[in-house]
Amino acid sequence: MNRTSSRRELLRWGLVAATVPGAGSLAGFSAWAQPKPEPGADKLTAYQDGPQIWIRWNNLLLASYRAHPTQKYPYFYPLAGPLSGLSLTTETSVPYPHHRSLLFACDRVNGANYWQGPVALGQIVSSGPRLGQVTPQSAEILDQCQWRVPGKPPVMSDTRKFTVCAVSPRLRWIDAEIAWTAVQNVKVEKTNHSLFALRASPDIIPWSGGTLVDSEGRLGEKNTFGQKAAWCAYWGKRQGLAGNLVEGIALFDHPANPWAPSPWFTRDYGFISPTPMNFLDKPWELGEGQSVSLRYRVVLFAGDPKEAELDRLYKEWTA
Repeated sequence: MNRTSSRRELLRWGLVAATVPGAGSLAGFSAWAQPKPEPGADKLTAYQDGPQIWIRWNNLLLASYRAHPTQKYPYFYPLAGPLSGLSLTTETSVPYPHHRSLLFACDRVNGANYWQGPVALGQIVSSGPRLGQVTPQSAEILDQCQWRVPGKPPVMSDTRKFTVCAVSPRLRWIDAEIAWTAVQNVKVEKTNHSLFALRASPDIIPWSGGTLVDSEGRLGEKNTFGQKAAWCAYWGKRQGLAGNLVEGIALFDHPANPWAPSPWFTRDYGFISPTPMNFLDKPWELGEGQSVSLRYRVVLFAGDPKEAELDRLYKEWTA
């Protein structure tokens, strides 16, 4: 291609981006620039490069698991909305920019901090994730992690399995199964930084006109914080897109979890977690060699919680 034709092609795509609604978004880009997919790419596919795994649906990114050994802990980002293609979580936003999208971590474990701050205070180190079974609708991500302060023996370990499912054009979910084991005697002091959590995208949170709701119909931080519930969710109109596209993300807490039904730590700025450690009367202890099993589901949905039938999905998941 000569210089003139290259310039002409650049101008043509610039005009498309300026005149076509949504052309600057992921959804618009896919409509105009998507190459002809390989056979099978219209379903769920997975790709791994070292410590990172990408899950795609219809050849577009659905989710990515990131477990580089330099990170504070492994986490998921992005988690794409089923219609917009925009992430329903944020990798970092103020306030508290250390929140990483979707994570499993904890502070004040034998005095170490596995939630925030430099890795010298504590780090959850992946042994190297791998793909399990991959089908046209789902993919398993398997990982084992050690909880340790650099240069010291591990305090805890965990074995985790995530199953990413493309359920329908309007629904995705991620099932998390985690076995959390004490490598030595463990004591966790009261902390609001604990266990499975997500940080929602700024455009669907109450601060931006979105909605925070729990399974009991309570709205907002004021009414949901410290309350026991089966699930919590954020939902709202996606910003920067034409029309009135509404999506949301929900976190389900399984009733078989040790603290269920757990009080929730909720914030209107976009943070939710069924976090029992914030409501302890005394430190929680786990003896060397003992484990707890934890299950969660993260639901990515189009529409509002009623349209997505979150209550029905929760009942079917826990039946």
